[in-house]
Amino acid sequence: MSTKIDGWLLEILACPQSQAPLRHDPETDELVCDESGLAYPIRDGIPVLLVDEARRIG
Repeated sequence: MSTKIDGWLLEILACPQSQAPLRHDPETDELVCDESGLAYPIRDGIPVLLVDEARRIG
C-alpha cells in the first residue's frame, strides 16, 4: 500500500545527507534522493529521514 505524501510536505523535505529535494516513489513507498542515491523508508505514514535507515539505490 502506497502512502499519500502531500505536495506541500515534499516541497519542504530534503535529504539529510545532500540537502537535495526528495521525491516519493509509490512502487517502493520510499522517499528517494536522486543526488545522494538514498531511499528513505516511510513507516506508519511517517518519513524516516535518517541516513542510517536509508538504503542505497542503483
